[in-house]
Amino acid sequence: MTSVAVALIQTRTPAGPAAALAHVEPMIRQAAAGGAKLILTPEATNFLIQDRAAREAVLETQERDTVVAGLRALARELGVWLLIGSAIVRSGHPGDDRAANRSLLIDADGGVVATYDKLHVYDVDLPTGERWRESASIRPGDGAVVADTPWGGLGLTICYDIRFPQLHRALAKAGAAMIAVPAAFTVPTGEAHWETLLRARAIETGCYVLAPAQAGEHEDGRRTWGHSMVVAPWGEVVARLDHDEPGVLSAILDLDAVTRARNAVPQLTHDRDFAPPAIPAS
Repeated sequence: MTSVAVALIQTRTPAGPAAALAHVEPMIRQAAAGGAKLILTPEATNFLIQDRAAREAVLETQERDTVVAGLRALARELGVWLLIGSAIVRSGHPGDDRAANRSLLIDADGGVVATYDKLHVYDVDLPTGERWRESASIRPGDGAVVADTPWGGLGLTICYDIRFPQLHRALAKAGAAMIAVPAAFTVPTGEAHWETLLRARAIETGCYVLAPAQAGEHEDGRRTWGHSMVVAPWGEVVARLDHDEPGVLSAILDLDAVTRARNAVPQLTHDRDFAPPAIPAS
C-alpha cells in the first residue's frame, strides 16, 4: 500500500507576520513530531489584514517574506514537505500593484518546488450583508498547477477555487492524486457549503481533498469557519476538526484508494464534446 501521513494546520492567523510565524510554528512542530511527512497550512498563513494601507505596510515579495523564509527553514529542520496554503506577497507584475495570493510547496530541503497564484478571486455580496472584493487587492493567477511529491501529484487550489469543478477535474486529469484546498471561508458560506463542496470535488475527481482552514474571530474583525477536513476519493470524510479553534488534524492517506475509486467510476475517461446550450437574449 502506498500511504503518507499528513497533517492539516488550522490557524487563527494574526495581523502581523512575526506573530503569524510564532502562531503557526508550534503546530507544525507538533504535526512533525506526530509523524506527518506532508503538512499543509491555510490560506493567508503569513497575515490576515483587511485594511489595504495596513496590508501594504507589511507586504513583501515571496523572497523577502518573513513567514515564507521561516517556514522554509522549518521544513528543512524537520525534514518534512510543507504546503504554505497561501502567503499574500507582492506579485511582481509590471503595471499592477495588487498582491498575489500564492501557495508555495516546500520540500524537505527547504526548497520552493512549486507555486500557484489563486485563479478565482472572491467578489461576492452575501445575504448577511457581508461584501467582499478580493479583486481590489489580489491579482488573480492565470495557470493551474499539479506539483510532484514523493507520494503522487498534488493539485493546488485556494479557497474560492473550490466552487469551480472544472479546475479540479483538470488537476485530476493532469495527474493529481491529492488536491489541496487551503481556505479562509466566511462563516455563512462555510456553514452552508464547505463540507458539501469538498466532498463533491473529491467524488468528481477521485482524489483526496486536503482542506486546512482559518478559524474563528481574527484581529482584523473577520470571522472564518474553520472545520478543517480530509476527504477520501470515494467522498467519505476521514478526518475533521469540528470547531473553529486553532489545532492540528492528522490522517493517513491510503493512496491506492485513488485507483480504486477511479476504477469503480472511471468518469475522468468519459468526457464527450457537446454543443453548449443557447444563451437567452437579454
